[in-house]
Amino acid sequence: MPSTLPLGDPAPSNGVLPASAAAGAAERTFSAYVHIPFCAVRCGYCDFNTYTATELGHGASQDTYAAAASREVVFGAGALDASGLPRRPVETVFFGGGTPTLLPASDLVSILDTVREEWGLAPGAEVTTEANPESVTPETFRTLAQGGFTRVSLGMQSAVPHVLDVLDRTHRPSRVPLAVQWAKDAGLQVSVDLIYGTPGESLADWELSLTEAISYQPDHISAYALIIEEGTRLAAQIRRGEVPDIDDDDHADKYLLADRLLAEAGFEWYEVSNWSRGAASQCRHNLAYWRGGDWWGVGPGAHSHAGGVRWWNVKHPAAYQQRLDAGESPAAGRETPDAEARLLEDVMLRSRLREGLQIDTLPDAARAAVAGLIADGLVEGPEALRGRLRLTLDGRLLADAVVRRLLGF
Repeated sequence: MPSTLPLGDPAPSNGVLPASAAAGAAERTFSAYVHIPFCAVRCGYCDFNTYTATELGHGASQDTYAAAASREVVFGAGALDASGLPRRPVETVFFGGGTPTLLPASDLVSILDTVREEWGLAPGAEVTTEANPESVTPETFRTLAQGGFTRVSLGMQSAVPHVLDVLDRTHRPSRVPLAVQWAKDAGLQVSVDLIYGTPGESLADWELSLTEAISYQPDHISAYALIIEEGTRLAAQIRRGEVPDIDDDDHADKYLLADRLLAEAGFEWYEVSNWSRGAASQCRHNLAYWRGGDWWGVGPGAHSHAGGVRWWNVKHPAAYQQRLDAGESPAAGRETPDAEARLLEDVMLRSRLREGLQIDTLPDAARAAVAGLIADGLVEGPEALRGRLRLTLDGRLLADAVVRRLLGF
């Protein structure tokens, strides 16, 4: 089932934010995330807020979704104005899901047009959509590119049929290189998303997926370790002993293989799970998250952030549309994390970046822990002497442990 929303304070129906959200806003980037909550099939490992056609019920429709999402953009522009935040053009837009390309490409362009009209797009703005290889055609990408999209992130996951079967992925491996080429022909940058550590996936299986992905010559590759989320079909299968559980050592071996093969192919890591062909191919939208920028999340279950204030929308598309039809905020709740929580989040996110984080921004106890991390080979010594904390390869394998040692928990 879709993931549970966090607890929080009630969000006002007019969407107005606390005054603290406006402080320093002119120095922060502004982005938009658009959630498309539809999937043809629910994958066994997924706990995202997505719905198949049979799960939608009454009051929600894929046909009317673009209009509903556009209404939230209009609402959001007014709410930010009323909250005293300066007008800032959107620097990155990301359409995620779900499977955004289950909607007609013209619907995605229509939502982007509203973003452009209400918020404005910065010169050279990055506009990305996720896509399933089976849900696109050459015309899909031509329409997206003509409408202002610059980038596509294709959900390949694996090149091995039995691995895709365990993940409940419905696309054929042979479809991926076609989709990559169609996107390139339309002038779009291409990212390929992979998952490693699926139950039953051998090291040879993972190597095949990597070499296949590299052979398509994308601009960017993401490789994520499979996480088993409670409440998913895959978690139930593991609990019943129908498939083996995941293994941390297996994950580590596969990460090391990925980093070696990708580096040999000319990709550079810039975040623990992401590699690109140089800075121009990095995902600027995700960097905006990791660096603490502001963003408005459009769609059911979408999360937003401005100046330390966080809020999230109601989950179900029907409830979401009803709120907007009534001229009310679709937000279900919000919170303003305290200084300790903000520090934890900032260290967790920035430490995963190749650029690292400024050591002099850390509390005294955290700065004192850096020497031990260098001695244990988890942090680069020369970079630390220059004032930045950057993970070594071993440190990337133990990124969460590095954060725990820095912050003493």
